[in-house]
Amino acid sequence: MMLAELLPDSVSYLDIPIKLLFAIIAVLIPAGTTVYLYLFKMVSFMQSRLGPMEAGPYGSLQLLAELGKNLQKEDIFPLRADRSVFALAPYVVLMSTFLLAVVIPFGPDAQFTNINVGVYLALAVSSVSVVGILMAGWASASKYSLLGGLRAAGQLIAYELPLILAVVGVVIQAGTLNLQGIIQAQATGEIFGWGGLGNPYLLTQFVGFFIFMVAVQAELTQVPFDMPIAESELVSGYMTEYSGFRFLMFFIGEFATANIFAFLASVLFLGGWSVPPFVTDLFGIAWDSNWMNVAGPLVMLTKMLLLTFVIYWVRFTYPRFREDQLQKFAWKFLIPLSLVNIAITGVLKVVF
Repeated sequence: MMLAELLPDSVSYLDIPIKLLFAIIAVLIPAGTTVYLYLFKMVSFMQSRLGPMEAGPYGSLQLLAELGKNLQKEDIFPLRADRSVFALAPYVVLMSTFLLAVVIPFGPDAQFTNINVGVYLALAVSSVSVVGILMAGWASASKYSLLGGLRAAGQLIAYELPLILAVVGVVIQAGTLNLQGIIQAQATGEIFGWGGLGNPYLLTQFVGFFIFMVAVQAELTQVPFDMPIAESELVSGYMTEYSGFRFLMFFIGEFATANIFAFLASVLFLGGWSVPPFVTDLFGIAWDSNWMNVAGPLVMLTKMLLLTFVIYWVRFTYPRFREDQLQKFAWKFLIPLSLVNIAITGVLKVVF
């Protein structure tokens, strides 16, 4: 069977490399921005430091210096490692991030793919990273890596449930699994009969937003949920035996996934690429016009930066949970709370 027969009529051979290029830009550029802005500078200022200052003006090229350093390091395989599985693990983790970026809408037409079950696909592919982490932990032939991989699997399974249940309330309120439909429902909605702000679900689904952001923090294995890579116990967990480019891929995957989850949260709870209707009315621009294909990505970037600020703020503020506290928080607090949120949302949806 020819490749052309497998592709939709609307897809040309030129579309694929162009979309791949934009996917790389959408994942890597925001990741580099947040690493410099928050990891290098914001945290330094919080701790009364300057952060990196030598590479480039005000340390702006430090990330490129780190990239060059890791690319020059030797790619080491442990003696007893399963070489093929060990080598593939970082690619599986990074693949999950790119698959998640595919469904994120950045404008009315600025989207890699628009499917009716976009929420379902996003939540499904977000859990693929668990496979890569388990592969890394098992294939490293190290007790620290194995324990880190097992901890990560248990943690991610526990927090996948509240992550999904938090989104159910949004789906009930919007009445669709399509991410563009969810943005439209927020942009054209009303609050007590007034549509000047639309109806961002942050206002009506604030409980779901809280659960979603906590679950994202755990999915990213960020403090206070960093037991899988706890340096004081497991050195670096499932990444202990990695070096050079493969370690760099884990590093990129961690921060790029934080950005993609922030993009997804902005779509689900902050109206995505849309702006409040009073702004579009002020400038005489339709909320779904072609202009929003230009302004939409900038709006999404702004909202993403606000949400990732919260992620990193929490990361460098709170102490680490014990493993039992971490599991109890998911199973005894977040999951029951999310079920209550779903029930209340369903009742209000029927009544109003």
